[in-house]
Order: sequence, then structure tokens, then C-alpha cells
Amino acid sequence: MVVNHLPKERAAAEEVLARLRDAGARAAAIPADVADESAVVAMFDEAERTLDGTVDVLVNNAGVESQHPLVQLSVEEWRRVIDINLTGAFSCAREAARRLVASGREGVIVNVTSVHERIPWPGYAHYCASKAGLALFSQTIARELAPHGIRVVQVASGAVATPINRNVLDDPAATRALEREIPLGRIAEPHEIAAAVVWLASAEAGYVTGATLFVDGGMTLYPRFR
Repeated sequence: MVVNHLPKERAAAEEVLARLRDAGARAAAIPADVADESAVVAMFDEAERTLDGTVDVLVNNAGVESQHPLVQLSVEEWRRVIDINLTGAFSCAREAARRLVASGREGVIVNVTSVHERIPWPGYAHYCASKAGLALFSQTIARELAPHGIRVVQVASGAVATPINRNVLDDPAATRALEREIPLGRIAEPHEIAAAVVWLASAEAGYVTGATLFVDGGMTLYPRFR
């Protein structure tokens, strides 16, 4: 297993790496900026050298967000979010597909989108555009890659207790307000999203491709968001 990370996230990557190795897995931590095409190619090259084989499963989970009303949203910030969330996923998926097709191996690409591929979110037009774009990109390449035995699936997460939501998690009033918007009444833990990813990548989901699994506590069903 390969853990992709930016250099500043080395400590967190090493922690994940240690847990994987303790569980008996072969693993490596490889720093890469997914917005940089050459860095993506180098990451796959290093993964193949380190783990001695073609990548069978790719999980595109790199993502950023920032709040800017449309009239204050700069082109630079628009591009930063799109480059990481959408173009980064494209580059990684393309590289994985190229290598799988060339080797004749089957594989799985799991793209992590968001409830905001469906739910508009004022102040986050660039983020919503990246996730909605990723959803249709995923469905399209699912059709292209199916004849090669490569499945493409999506996990659309709702609110999750991760650093990207730190400003909400650190504010009890904001946390309560968010929880009121979720039918199950709570924010997800990371392992709950990971479990969905693992299932979709497994042989148990071998007849699933092009589909999005919403893991959101019912947020997309909530009347306010229809």
C-alpha cells in the first residue's frame, strides 16, 4: 500500500505507515503534489519500484477547500482547488489506467467526491465545481475502462471529523448547527468513510462500477438540501 502525502505531512504519513506495517502490510510513504503531473508519474514509478508491482487500487482522496463568495473568488484560488481536487484526480486516474491497461491487469479506481457534488454550498463554488466535475469524470471513465476490467467507483462523503473541518469541530455551536442538518444527528468518523472505500475496492463489489455511494448520514435526503 502507498500513502501519498505532501512533505509537510510526513509525520502523519509515517504514523499511517507504521500502523499498516504493524498489521502485516507492505507499505511505503511517497510525497507528491497531485496537482503536478510529473510528480504523479514519479509517485507511480516509485510505488512500483518500492512495492515491486503495478498499482491495483487507486484511491483519489486529496482535497482542499476554502470559503470565498463568488465576487471575491480569485482565479488563483479557483485554479488551486480545481488543480488539486479535479485535475489531480484526473492525473492519478490516468496514470493508474495507463499502467493497468498496459499490464493487462484488472484494477479499481475509487474517487472520493462529496455530498457537494449534489448539494450547492454558497461560498464554495470552486469546491462544488471540482466535486461535481469529479463525479461525471468518474462515470465517464468507468464506461471507458470497463472493457479492461477496471472498475471506477465514487464515495461521496458528508461531514467528517477530519482536519479540513477543524474550524467547525473546534466550535461547539457550529458543530451542533451542522449536526442538526444531518438526519443521523452526528458527524462521521474517518473510519466510516474508509470502510466504504474498502468495500467498493474489494471483490465483494466486483459488479459495481460507475456508481456513487453516499456516506453522509442522510444529508442528501434532508429536505433543506433538496
